[in-house]
Amino acid sequence: MKQNVVIIGGGIAGLEAASQLLTLGYSPIIVEKSERLGGHVASWHKLFPDMKPASEVVAELVRKSADANIFLETEVESANLLRGSYIVNLSNGVTVRTGAVLITTGFELFDAHRKEEYGYGIYDQVMTNSDLEGWFNGNPDKRIDGQDMNRIGFVHCVGSRDVKAGNSQCSKVCCVTAVKQATELKERFTQAEIYCFYMDLRLFGKKYEDFYINAQRDYGIHFIRGRVSEVSENIDGRLIVKAEDTLSGKPVKVTMDLLVLMSGMLCGKDCRRTASAFRLETDSDGFFKSRDNITGITESGRPGVFYAGACTGTKTVPETISEARSAALAIHNYLKDA
Repeated sequence: MKQNVVIIGGGIAGLEAASQLLTLGYSPIIVEKSERLGGHVASWHKLFPDMKPASEVVAELVRKSADANIFLETEVESANLLRGSYIVNLSNGVTVRTGAVLITTGFELFDAHRKEEYGYGIYDQVMTNSDLEGWFNGNPDKRIDGQDMNRIGFVHCVGSRDVKAGNSQCSKVCCVTAVKQATELKERFTQAEIYCFYMDLRLFGKKYEDFYINAQRDYGIHFIRGRVSEVSENIDGRLIVKAEDTLSGKPVKVTMDLLVLMSGMLCGKDCRRTASAFRLETDSDGFFKSRDNITGITESGRPGVFYAGACTGTKTVPETISEARSAALAIHNYLKDA
C-alpha cells in the first residue's frame, strides 16, 4: 500500500511536489482551501522573463499531479503526532494518517488600502499589480477600458521594505513584475509614456537585467529612483503624482491616467493557522521558520514536516518549483529511513 503524504496548499509548489511524489511511489493528498488549483500564478497572465503564459505552466502542473487525491475548498482543522505519524483532520470530515506533511501555503498580497497616500480605493484610476493581471487575462476593468492612456505610472515597494507597514523585507519579485507589466501595457498603448518609481532596482534572476534593459531601450519605459510621496486628483479626474528623483535631487510632479501599485508579498493567515495546528515556529518576518536558511530551507523543526515555496519567504516561480522538487526528495529520504 502506498504511503500518504499530505500537502497543504494547491499552488504551484504543492502541484510540483505532488507530481514528484507520485513518481517516487507515494500517494500525495493535496488540501486546497480555494475552489481551484494553481494559487496566485493561476490568476497571472504571463511569467517573466520569457513571457510564457501562466495558464500553460499551471495546466502542465495540474496534468502531472492529476493522480493525487485532491480536496478543494478544504482546510486542516487539527493535527496530532501519534507514534511517528500525523493524524490530520480536515474540514470536509476526512481524517488522514500520514508519515510526512508538506506545507506549501504560499503568501498573500499586501492590502494596498493600508497605504492611503497612494489613493487605492479612493481615486478611480489607481489599481494594484493583481488587478492589472486580471485585466490582462480579459477581465473588464473600468479603470482602463475606454480610457485614454497617455501616461501610466508604477509604484514599487508598496507594503515592502516599509517599517511603518510592518514589513521591512523585500518582496523580491516586485521590480521585475513592474518591468513585465510596463512592457505589456506599452504593447497595448503604444502612445503612452510609462514611468516606474522605485527605491532600488533588485533584478537578480537569470535574464532579469536583460529584461530591464529591453524595457528601457525597446519600450522607452522611464525609471525614476524615488519614493512617491503623494497622489491626488485634479479637476479633470486625472492623477497627480508627486515624488523626488533622488538621483537628480529634484522633485517630480507628473499627471497620470493610471497608477499601478506593486503590492508586496506577506505571509498570510493560512501560515499562522497551520503553524498553530502543527506547533511550528514562524520567523521574524512572519513566514515559517526553516531549520536553517542555508541547507535546511525545506525542513521544519518538527519531525516529518517540510516546506516548499513562498511559505518560508518570498520566491520566484523557478525557485518555488525547485524547492518543491527538493522537498519531495527530502520527504522520500525521511520516509525511507523512518
